[in-house]
Amino acid sequence: MRGDKGTRWGAPPVAARGTPEDEWQPWLASTPFQPVPLAECDRLVVVAPHPDDEVLGVGALMATAAAAGIPVVVVAVTDGAASHPDSPTLTPDALAAARIAESNQATALLGVGEPLRLGIPDGGVSAHEHELTTRLVDVLTATPGEAERVWVLATWRGDGHPDHEATGRAAAEACSITGHRLIEYPVWMWHWARPADPAVPWNRIRVLTPAAEILERKRRAVDEFRTQILPLSEDPRDAAILPPWVLARLMRTTEWVLW
Repeated sequence: MRGDKGTRWGAPPVAARGTPEDEWQPWLASTPFQPVPLAECDRLVVVAPHPDDEVLGVGALMATAAAAGIPVVVVAVTDGAASHPDSPTLTPDALAAARIAESNQATALLGVGEPLRLGIPDGGVSAHEHELTTRLVDVLTATPGEAERVWVLATWRGDGHPDHEATGRAAAEACSITGHRLIEYPVWMWHWARPADPAVPWNRIRVLTPAAEILERKRRAVDEFRTQILPLSEDPRDAAILPPWVLARLMRTTEWVLW
């Protein structure tokens, strides 16, 4: 997960704290949303722009599906080498290696196999959007069982981060080609949006309320992302990408997708 140079980072900038969770909670709790109909899914393909987006956005959904015997495949678009572009501590290659290891541990905790890694440059997904679409089509057409109901989960096309939006567009095009269902998940939307924000299609929102054991597994999985939730060093260039006020919006007792 990176938090820079998105289309909505001007107000509020990602360096600020964004919309606090205590502003979200009363509104979400008082607004009725339909549940995620997981019984209608035979196979789940989760597309993540960066190592951690899949766990932060839909980690509990992935774990719930896996526990129910639904096969889950994670497609990692980038290796996350650019989360700390000016780090004096880790080179981009070292950071990517660390993030891959974190991602492998996190998905294992959720009962999911290691992600399929595409190696597209972090921060450059939009420049490789056609390639990503083609590779996602290959992944989806390699999925066995024509009669299967396959859900493709990808970051929302309006999420505010360029890699997230490009990933969502590529997944949408791949689903248009293959006929599979696209479901989008927000990550940075919770930062810049506000309750009832007209920029968000709330009529498409569906909610998952996972079991306590699943939520605990997600918490443990998120703890694996040490390069993101902890500073790499005391140098300001090594600051945590996911400080507590960001995690608070992504570690609720519910998860939300755009149907």
